[in-house]
Amino acid sequence: MKACVFDGRTVRVDPAYADPAGAQGEVRVRVRLAGVCRTDLEIVKGYMAFTGVLGHEFVGTALEGRLEGRRVVGGINCVCGTCDMCRRGLPTHCRDRTVLGIQRRDGAFAEQLILPGANLVPVPESVSDRQAVFAEPLAAALQIGRQVALQPRQQTVVLGDGRLGQLVAQVFHAWDLAPTVVGMAPAKLAILDRLGIATVRAGEAQPSKTADVVVECTGAADGLAMAMAFVRPRGTIVLKSTVAETAGLNLAPIVVDEITVVGSRCGPMDAAVAMLATGRIEVEPLITAEYPLGEAAAALDEASKPEAIKVLIRP
Repeated sequence: MKACVFDGRTVRVDPAYADPAGAQGEVRVRVRLAGVCRTDLEIVKGYMAFTGVLGHEFVGTALEGRLEGRRVVGGINCVCGTCDMCRRGLPTHCRDRTVLGIQRRDGAFAEQLILPGANLVPVPESVSDRQAVFAEPLAAALQIGRQVALQPRQQTVVLGDGRLGQLVAQVFHAWDLAPTVVGMAPAKLAILDRLGIATVRAGEAQPSKTADVVVECTGAADGLAMAMAFVRPRGTIVLKSTVAETAGLNLAPIVVDEITVVGSRCGPMDAAVAMLATGRIEVEPLITAEYPLGEAAAALDEASKPEAIKVLIRP
Protein backbone atom coordinates (compact mmCIF):
# COMPACT_ATOMS: atom_id res chain seq x y z
CA MET A 1 0.00 0.00 0.00
CA LYS A 2 0.99 3.65 -0.30
CA ALA A 3 2.02 5.30 2.99
CA CYS A 4 3.74 8.42 4.33
CA VAL A 5 6.68 7.22 6.40
CA PHE A 6 9.04 9.02 8.78
CA ASP A 7 12.38 7.26 9.26
CA GLY A 8 13.67 9.49 12.04
CA ARG A 9 15.20 11.99 9.65
CA THR A 10 13.06 12.45 6.57
CA VAL A 11 9.44 12.12 5.48
CA ARG A 12 8.78 10.16 2.30
CA VAL A 13 5.90 8.43 0.54
CA ASP A 14 6.51 4.71 0.10
CA PRO A 15 4.37 3.33 -2.75
CA ALA A 16 4.92 -0.27 -1.65
CA TYR A 17 4.72 -0.19 2.14
CA ALA A 18 3.62 -3.48 3.70
CA ASP A 19 -0.13 -3.83 4.20
CA PRO A 20 -1.04 -3.79 7.91
CA ALA A 21 -1.70 -7.10 9.63
CA GLY A 22 -3.70 -6.98 12.83
CA ALA A 23 -3.79 -9.15 15.91
CA GLN A 24 -6.93 -10.82 17.21
CA GLY A 25 -9.67 -8.25 17.78
CA GLU A 26 -8.07 -5.69 15.49
CA VAL A 27 -9.74 -4.34 12.38
CA ARG A 28 -8.41 -3.09 9.06
CA VAL A 29 -9.71 0.33 8.08
CA ARG A 30 -9.47 1.88 4.63
CA VAL A 31 -8.58 5.51 5.21
CA ARG A 32 -10.87 8.00 3.47
CA LEU A 33 -9.38 11.21 4.83
CA ALA A 34 -6.71 12.13 7.37
CA GLY A 35 -5.74 15.35 9.13
CA VAL A 36 -2.33 16.80 9.95
CA CYS A 37 -1.95 17.62 13.65
CA ARG A 38 0.62 19.72 15.47
CA THR A 39 1.80 16.47 17.06
CA ASP A 40 2.73 15.14 13.61
CA LEU A 41 4.90 18.20 13.04
CA GLU A 42 6.54 17.75 16.45
CA ILE A 43 7.23 14.06 15.75
CA VAL A 44 9.19 15.10 12.67
CA LYS A 45 11.24 17.33 14.99
CA GLY A 46 12.00 14.38 17.28
CA TYR A 47 9.03 14.18 19.66
CA MET A 48 8.41 10.64 20.97
CA ALA A 49 11.33 9.29 18.86
CA PHE A 50 8.69 7.75 16.58
CA THR A 51 9.44 6.11 13.25
CA GLY A 52 6.88 4.62 10.88
CA VAL A 53 3.65 5.78 9.26
CA LEU A 54 2.59 9.19 10.56
CA GLY A 55 -0.92 10.44 11.33
CA HIS A 56 -3.62 9.79 13.90
CA GLU A 57 -6.63 11.88 12.81
CA PHE A 58 -8.76 10.02 10.28
CA VAL A 59 -12.11 8.87 9.00
CA GLY A 60 -12.27 5.59 7.13
CA THR A 61 -14.30 2.54 6.21
CA ALA A 62 -14.09 -0.59 8.35
CA LEU A 63 -13.11 -3.55 6.18
CA GLU A 64 -14.09 -6.23 8.70
CA GLY A 65 -15.62 -6.73 12.13
CA ARG A 66 -18.94 -5.56 13.57
CA LEU A 67 -18.78 -2.25 11.68
CA GLU A 68 -17.71 -3.71 8.33
CA GLY A 69 -18.64 -1.41 5.48
CA ARG A 70 -19.44 1.54 7.73
CA ARG A 71 -17.58 4.82 8.04
CA VAL A 72 -15.66 5.03 11.29
CA VAL A 73 -13.31 7.16 13.34
CA GLY A 74 -11.17 5.70 16.07
CA GLY A 75 -9.60 6.25 19.46
CA ILE A 76 -5.85 6.30 19.00
CA ASN A 77 -4.76 4.53 22.21
CA CYS A 78 -4.49 0.76 21.89
CA VAL A 79 -4.30 -0.81 25.34
CA CYS A 80 -3.55 -4.09 27.09
CA GLY A 81 -6.60 -4.09 29.37
CA THR A 82 -4.74 -5.84 32.19
CA CYS A 83 -2.18 -3.40 33.65
CA ASP A 84 -2.82 -1.36 36.81
CA MET A 85 -3.89 1.74 34.85
CA CYS A 86 -6.32 -0.21 32.68
CA ARG A 87 -7.78 -1.87 35.77
CA ARG A 88 -8.25 1.58 37.34
CA GLY A 89 -10.35 2.67 34.38
CA LEU A 90 -7.58 4.81 32.89
CA PRO A 91 -6.83 2.96 29.65
CA THR A 92 -5.37 5.99 27.86
CA HIS A 93 -2.53 5.67 30.38
CA CYS A 94 -2.01 1.94 29.79
CA ARG A 95 1.55 0.97 30.70
CA ASP A 96 1.96 -0.97 27.46
CA ARG A 97 -0.14 1.12 25.09
CA THR A 98 0.60 1.75 21.48
CA VAL A 99 -0.69 4.98 19.95
CA LEU A 100 -1.72 5.37 16.33
CA GLY A 101 0.99 7.21 14.43
CA ILE A 102 2.69 8.32 17.65
CA GLN A 103 3.99 5.37 19.63
CA ARG A 104 4.83 1.92 18.27
CA ARG A 105 1.89 1.75 15.85
CA ASP A 106 1.73 2.81 12.20
CA GLY A 107 -0.66 5.67 11.60
CA ALA A 108 -3.28 7.11 9.29
CA PHE A 109 -1.27 8.71 6.48
CA ALA A 110 -1.72 5.53 4.48
CA GLU A 111 -4.28 3.68 2.43
CA GLN A 112 -5.06 1.39 5.37
CA LEU A 113 -4.54 1.24 9.12
CA ILE A 114 -5.18 -1.21 11.94
CA LEU A 115 -7.00 -0.49 15.22
CA PRO A 116 -8.76 -2.62 17.82
CA GLY A 117 -12.41 -3.02 16.91
CA ALA A 118 -13.33 -1.65 20.33
CA ASN A 119 -11.66 1.67 19.41
CA LEU A 120 -13.89 2.31 16.41
CA VAL A 121 -16.87 4.66 16.51
CA PRO A 122 -19.41 4.72 13.66
CA VAL A 123 -20.01 7.98 11.83
CA PRO A 124 -23.64 8.88 11.02
CA GLU A 125 -24.60 9.77 7.46
CA SER A 126 -25.33 13.34 8.57
CA VAL A 127 -21.62 13.90 9.31
CA SER A 128 -19.39 14.38 6.25
CA ASP A 129 -15.85 13.05 5.94
CA ARG A 130 -14.51 16.59 6.23
CA GLN A 131 -16.36 16.93 9.53
CA ALA A 132 -15.56 13.46 10.84
CA VAL A 133 -11.82 13.89 10.37
CA PHE A 134 -11.99 16.47 13.17
CA ALA A 135 -13.36 13.95 15.68
CA GLU A 136 -10.03 13.18 17.35
CA PRO A 137 -8.97 16.79 18.05
CA LEU A 138 -12.55 17.68 19.00
CA ALA A 139 -12.51 14.81 21.50
CA ALA A 140 -9.32 16.30 22.95
CA ALA A 141 -11.14 19.61 23.40
CA LEU A 142 -14.10 17.89 25.06
CA GLN A 143 -11.76 16.15 27.49
CA ILE A 144 -11.21 19.46 29.29
CA GLY A 145 -14.81 19.33 30.53
CA ARG A 146 -14.13 15.93 32.05
CA GLN A 147 -11.09 17.15 33.95
CA VAL A 148 -12.03 20.67 35.08
CA ALA A 149 -15.24 21.84 36.78
CA LEU A 150 -16.15 24.60 34.33
CA GLN A 151 -18.80 27.17 35.25
CA PRO A 152 -20.60 29.68 32.98
CA ARG A 153 -19.51 32.70 35.03
CA GLN A 154 -15.84 31.79 34.94
CA GLN A 155 -13.39 33.90 32.99
CA THR A 156 -11.81 31.52 30.47
CA VAL A 157 -8.87 32.26 28.19
CA VAL A 158 -7.63 30.09 25.32
CA LEU A 159 -4.04 30.72 24.28
CA GLY A 160 -3.48 29.87 20.62
CA ASP A 161 -5.56 30.34 17.47
CA GLY A 162 -4.44 27.20 15.65
CA ARG A 163 -6.08 23.83 15.09
CA LEU A 164 -6.81 22.89 18.68
CA GLY A 165 -7.30 26.41 20.03
CA GLN A 166 -10.07 26.95 17.48
CA LEU A 167 -11.87 23.78 18.55
CA VAL A 168 -11.47 24.43 22.27
CA ALA A 169 -12.90 27.92 21.78
CA GLN A 170 -15.89 26.57 19.84
CA VAL A 171 -16.55 23.91 22.48
CA PHE A 172 -16.39 26.48 25.28
CA HIS A 173 -18.69 28.75 23.29
CA ALA A 174 -21.16 25.88 22.88
CA TRP A 175 -20.99 25.36 26.64
CA ASP A 176 -21.86 29.06 27.24
CA LEU A 177 -18.46 29.80 28.77
CA ALA A 178 -17.70 33.01 26.78
CA PRO A 179 -13.99 32.32 26.17
CA THR A 180 -11.45 34.88 25.01
CA VAL A 181 -8.90 33.60 22.50
CA VAL A 182 -5.43 35.12 22.41
CA GLY A 183 -3.75 34.55 19.05
CA MET A 184 -1.20 35.79 16.56
CA ALA A 185 -2.92 35.57 13.17
CA PRO A 186 -5.64 38.08 12.21
CA ALA A 187 -7.17 35.68 9.66
CA LYS A 188 -7.49 32.92 12.25
CA LEU A 189 -8.94 35.25 14.85
CA ALA A 190 -11.43 36.51 12.25
CA ILE A 191 -12.91 32.99 12.01
CA LEU A 192 -13.66 33.11 15.72
CA ASP A 193 -14.95 36.68 15.53
CA ARG A 194 -17.53 35.56 12.95
CA LEU A 195 -18.70 32.88 15.40
CA GLY A 196 -19.22 35.45 18.14
CA ILE A 197 -16.15 34.40 20.13
CA ALA A 198 -14.07 37.17 21.73
CA THR A 199 -10.49 37.48 20.47
CA VAL A 200 -7.43 39.60 21.12
CA ARG A 201 -4.08 39.86 19.34
CA ALA A 202 -1.22 38.43 21.39
CA GLY A 203 0.73 41.68 21.19
CA GLU A 204 -2.27 43.62 22.47
CA ALA A 205 -3.28 41.27 25.28
CA GLN A 206 -2.74 42.57 28.79
CA PRO A 207 -1.99 39.63 31.10
CA SER A 208 -3.61 40.54 34.40
CA LYS A 209 -3.71 37.24 36.31
CA THR A 210 -7.52 37.33 36.46
CA ALA A 211 -8.58 34.28 34.41
CA ASP A 212 -10.19 31.40 36.27
CA VAL A 213 -9.19 28.88 33.61
CA VAL A 214 -6.48 29.22 30.96
CA VAL A 215 -6.16 26.59 28.24
CA GLU A 216 -2.73 26.52 26.62
CA CYS A 217 -2.92 25.52 22.94
CA THR A 218 0.00 27.53 21.57
CA GLY A 219 2.17 24.61 20.50
CA ALA A 220 5.11 26.58 21.89
CA ALA A 221 7.67 25.54 24.47
CA ASP A 222 6.98 28.71 26.49
CA GLY A 223 3.21 28.11 26.52
CA LEU A 224 3.05 27.36 30.25
CA ALA A 225 4.91 30.57 31.07
CA MET A 226 2.40 32.48 28.94
CA ALA A 227 -0.50 30.84 30.73
CA MET A 228 0.95 31.73 34.12
CA ALA A 229 0.75 35.40 33.15
CA PHE A 230 -3.03 35.15 32.63
CA VAL A 231 -4.29 32.83 35.37
CA ARG A 232 -5.46 34.15 38.74
CA PRO A 233 -4.22 32.84 42.09
CA ARG A 234 -5.83 29.44 42.73
CA GLY A 235 -6.89 29.33 39.09
CA THR A 236 -6.40 26.43 36.69
CA ILE A 237 -4.10 26.02 33.70
CA VAL A 238 -4.91 23.26 31.22
CA LEU A 239 -1.97 22.19 29.05
CA LYS A 240 -2.82 20.80 25.61
CA SER A 241 0.46 21.30 23.70
CA THR A 242 2.99 18.53 23.13
CA VAL A 243 6.28 19.88 21.82
CA ALA A 244 9.72 18.47 21.09
CA GLU A 245 11.49 21.61 22.32
CA THR A 246 12.08 22.22 26.02
CA ALA A 247 12.18 25.54 27.87
CA GLY A 248 13.45 26.68 31.24
CA LEU A 249 10.69 27.78 33.59
CA ASN A 250 10.43 29.35 37.02
CA LEU A 251 7.81 27.25 38.83
CA ALA A 252 7.76 29.39 41.97
CA PRO A 253 4.65 31.38 40.89
CA ILE A 254 2.70 28.11 40.64
CA VAL A 255 3.55 27.41 44.27
CA VAL A 256 3.03 30.97 45.52
CA ASP A 257 -0.27 31.46 43.67
CA GLU A 258 -1.42 27.88 44.35
CA ILE A 259 -2.21 27.30 40.69
CA THR A 260 -3.63 23.98 39.53
CA VAL A 261 -1.93 22.64 36.39
CA VAL A 262 -3.80 19.97 34.43
CA GLY A 263 -2.31 17.96 31.61
CA SER A 264 -4.99 17.07 29.08
CA ARG A 265 -4.70 14.72 26.14
CA CYS A 266 -7.18 12.41 24.41
CA GLY A 267 -10.93 12.52 24.91
CA PRO A 268 -14.24 10.78 24.18
CA MET A 269 -14.58 9.95 20.49
CA ASP A 270 -18.26 9.03 20.71
CA ALA A 271 -19.09 12.39 22.28
CA ALA A 272 -17.06 14.16 19.59
CA VAL A 273 -18.98 12.44 16.79
CA ALA A 274 -22.26 13.27 18.52
CA MET A 275 -21.28 16.92 18.82
CA LEU A 276 -20.29 17.08 15.15
CA ALA A 277 -23.71 15.67 14.30
CA THR A 278 -25.40 18.60 16.06
CA GLY A 279 -23.77 21.05 13.65
CA ARG A 280 -22.67 23.29 16.54
CA ILE A 281 -18.99 22.93 15.65
CA GLU A 282 -18.02 24.61 12.37
CA VAL A 283 -15.00 22.90 10.87
CA GLU A 284 -15.13 23.93 7.21
CA PRO A 285 -13.57 27.38 7.88
CA LEU A 286 -10.67 25.60 9.58
CA ILE A 287 -9.61 23.61 6.50
CA THR A 288 -6.65 25.27 4.83
CA ALA A 289 -5.89 22.74 2.10
CA GLU A 290 -6.29 19.13 0.99
CA TYR A 291 -3.48 17.07 -0.55
CA PRO A 292 -3.35 13.60 -2.11
CA LEU A 293 -1.39 11.01 -0.14
CA GLY A 294 1.38 11.08 -2.74
CA GLU A 295 2.04 14.70 -1.73
CA ALA A 296 1.99 14.08 2.03
CA ALA A 297 5.39 15.69 2.56
CA ALA A 298 4.08 18.87 0.95
CA ALA A 299 1.00 18.65 3.17
CA LEU A 300 3.22 18.63 6.26
CA ASP A 301 5.13 21.63 4.93
CA GLU A 302 1.83 23.44 4.35
CA ALA A 303 0.61 22.59 7.85
CA SER A 304 3.76 24.07 9.38
CA LYS A 305 3.12 27.51 7.90
CA PRO A 306 1.93 30.09 10.45
CA GLU A 307 -1.23 30.86 8.48
CA ALA A 308 -2.32 27.21 8.20
CA ILE A 309 -4.99 25.71 10.44
CA LYS A 310 -5.97 22.21 9.29
CA VAL A 311 -4.43 20.45 6.32
CA LEU A 312 -6.04 17.23 5.09
CA ILE A 313 -4.55 14.23 3.28
CA ARG A 314 -6.68 12.03 1.03
CA PRO A 315 -5.38 8.55 0.09
